[in-house]
Amino acid sequence: MSKFKVGIIGATGYVGAELVRGLSAHPDTRITVLTSRSFTGKKFSDIYPSFSGICDIGLTDGTPEETAGQCDLVITALPHGVSSATVPTLLESGVRVIDHSGDFRYRTLEPYTFSYGLEHPCPELLSEAVYGIPELYRSKLADAKLTANPGCYPTCSVLALAPFLRHGLISPDGIVIDALSAVSGAGRKADLPFAFCELDESFKPYSVINHRHTTEIEQECSFIAGREIHVTFTPHLIPVKRGMLATIYAHPASSDGSCSLASLREALENDYKDERFVRVMKGSALPTTSHVAGTNYIDISVDFDPRTGLVKIFSALDNLGKGAALQAIQAMNVMFGLPEDTGLANLMSGL
Repeated sequence: MSKFKVGIIGATGYVGAELVRGLSAHPDTRITVLTSRSFTGKKFSDIYPSFSGICDIGLTDGTPEETAGQCDLVITALPHGVSSATVPTLLESGVRVIDHSGDFRYRTLEPYTFSYGLEHPCPELLSEAVYGIPELYRSKLADAKLTANPGCYPTCSVLALAPFLRHGLISPDGIVIDALSAVSGAGRKADLPFAFCELDESFKPYSVINHRHTTEIEQECSFIAGREIHVTFTPHLIPVKRGMLATIYAHPASSDGSCSLASLREALENDYKDERFVRVMKGSALPTTSHVAGTNYIDISVDFDPRTGLVKIFSALDNLGKGAALQAIQAMNVMFGLPEDTGLANLMSGL
């Protein structure tokens, strides 16, 4: 099969750079267009010198139509509200699209408007977009014209909760998610709160009420559980470059004492035994962010505290990898009929 052509709009942010890293190792793709409004005229390797000799493509600022004309697939790494003005033109130009913003992740308009405070210019596309977690939606991704790549917090939370909600092992009420994210989750910008001296040796919660990913988590968990779910979600910023860890607390579905660690682990292991990029931790092992850095893996474990009667679920992923760009490549593989691990199987950060 000849290589298919991929363009990235917004290529010089952290997600864009991670896409270039993943696609540069992909045997079936060829990057044809990289756009950047801020660095037009420079080479990608001028912005990220580590790519010298690997990706020296010149950065352009062409129209969506011009970009689409050189591609089979366009991946957008644009801010919320900007993507929704660009994606329709790409689709009308005949290319398939994977979008990284929150603009197409919702099935209905209300939670998007509530979470982002924006008027959606093309709400008719919400029903067309496929949510891009392959482990949950691979059958729909195979024919998708528009894939909405999930947020990093929702991926980390929903994949961890899915087996237990699906099998009715935990109560849909009272779920608490405490999640920690690396600084790169905020994007490549020079805002003071993300400066080294402000972040180093520090650890803080943020957006503790109505974080925009809360409604995304609730949407997907509600769909899995077959009923409306509300969760308590609190994100925290930690002084590392990449990585995410979620600790999730839930009550057993039954209060008769029948919940057991064995039944929880059985559900987790059975649901993910054939999933290439979900690693269920064995025994008492717990997820660690450094073990997933640079990869498309999510590591998950579960425990049960009989003293408090709480189920504790833990998950870790790379917020730029399985939480963003590398998951997009996994979804791309499904869309183009390739094995899901093509170009991804051996990507890692090393020691």
